[in-house]
Amino acid sequence: MKSFTSQRHGDEKQAMITEALYKELHKITEKERSLLVGNQGIQKHLYMSGDSDVIDGVEILLKEGELLFLNQNATQEIYPTEENDIAVNFIILPEFFDYGLKLMGDEQNLLRQFVIDCLTGKNDAAGYMHFKVADVLPIQNLVENLIWSIWNKQPNKRSINQVTMGLLFLQLLNHMDRMEAGEANQSQKLVIDVLGYIEEHYKDGELTQLAQLLNYDTYWLSKEIKKRTGKNYTELVQAKRLNQAVYLLENTSMSVLDIGLAVGYDNQSYFHRIFQKRFQMSPKKYRDAWVIKELAKQLTELYGKGLVRFKPC
Repeated sequence: MKSFTSQRHGDEKQAMITEALYKELHKITEKERSLLVGNQGIQKHLYMSGDSDVIDGVEILLKEGELLFLNQNATQEIYPTEENDIAVNFIILPEFFDYGLKLMGDEQNLLRQFVIDCLTGKNDAAGYMHFKVADVLPIQNLVENLIWSIWNKQPNKRSINQVTMGLLFLQLLNHMDRMEAGEANQSQKLVIDVLGYIEEHYKDGELTQLAQLLNYDTYWLSKEIKKRTGKNYTELVQAKRLNQAVYLLENTSMSVLDIGLAVGYDNQSYFHRIFQKRFQMSPKKYRDAWVIKELAKQLTELYGKGLVRFKPC
């Protein structure tokens, strides 16, 4: 019971921190406000080099269809452009990211941590994230949708683009193996490596294998993970597995048994036990509650638009 209470209070504390971050994102600094003066939309610049540019001393070759996320504190040098070089530079206010962060949830991952570090102005954050996703059609379509809705002054473009950005984040999370990040300090670099490994190997990855890949002693690595993330390796893997299980419960018709196996739990009793401990309900009840919540949400939206009416019995 003591362990359960500690977990519950930890989740409540994390929720409070996340909510506080979302509120902070709605504040606009004077520097950010100055970007909006005299502009009707996002600023667009033709600035790309057909060869490369330099970020924090690292030369980067940015090819057609690739995405580059820059920390606002990064030092950037752009080489001369050629006649046919075109790039779109999105200058985005912090509050624009609140929906995308909510879609990514509270689970630790490289992209979410990069965005939060940038928004909070951490000096030790990585300078950039370079996604080599030119051949990933869903990502290309989402970027094209962002540009199209801005350029054509689409009605409700702010809401549309916030949702599109959130979907773009989710797609990028599926392709973290195509990402290269700028060097952060050694502590941040280790956390990035560990979370990246868990993202790709949460189903069957082991700490000993990770230690071998990083050329660290297993005992030392275990202690460093706990010190730098506040959780041990098993807890990080478990959080990833359970969050993935929630995603499958909400977005697929897979059976609870198949979901447990898909996220790495061969022992179904153990899967049910730890799921119950974190969410205070079984996987089946979680899915049932989510379905009811979504139906209620849809009915409320339809009622607000006058498309349905409720008659007293």
